[in-house]
Amino acid sequence: MAGAAVILLSGGLDSATTLAVARAEGFECYALSFDYGQRHAREIESARRVAAALGTKEHLVLKLDLRAIGGSALTADIAVPKGRSGEAMATGIPVTYVPARNTIFLSHALAWAEVLGAQDIFIGVNVLDASGYPDCRAEYIEAFEHMANLATKAGVEAKSRFKVHTPLIKLAKAEIIRLGAGLGVDFALTWSCYEPQPDGRPCGLCDSCLLRKKGFAEAGMADPAATGR
Repeated sequence: MAGAAVILLSGGLDSATTLAVARAEGFECYALSFDYGQRHAREIESARRVAAALGTKEHLVLKLDLRAIGGSALTADIAVPKGRSGEAMATGIPVTYVPARNTIFLSHALAWAEVLGAQDIFIGVNVLDASGYPDCRAEYIEAFEHMANLATKAGVEAKSRFKVHTPLIKLAKAEIIRLGAGLGVDFALTWSCYEPQPDGRPCGLCDSCLLRKKGFAEAGMADPAATGR
């Protein structure tokens, strides 16, 4: 057993695969999700299902009100982009970027890891096949890890050497899907859509839906969430 680890779990296919990777590496997994005022709570339901299916030691859902800050199509009354081309998605930082979200989430993960006596944090950031979020880059993760070891009691007293794991950071969406499938992830439990339709189905047109569709197509697999399995 590799010891305890905190895994950031959004309920999407990237974070579900990240949890499966941590489990396969022998970590005792503590999943951490956030109800942060995002447009819908559907992803929290998916996170709970994924955590249960993959056998986490504990799943903690923290409530934050990032709508009070706003500044994103996910936390304010700003339209979610629909039907964008791959070229458009690869250009600039989209309005679905939530200000400092990964820093906020990783800070909470760090605090819980310190309490648990865990040295390892997993996050499913990815720099390929994704919109240009600045807090998904390797240099950001390296900087956060450096900060974590400067700004904690455990780090200063050398009781822990915190490591932020990013197993998916250089993988294309199709590679992530194949990896997750090989590790037993049930993608029917996951959720990707930024703005569900009134009947609860994915919109199929937001950046996240389009990237998911492209990933399953390139992986040569049917999306079980889309096929109703």
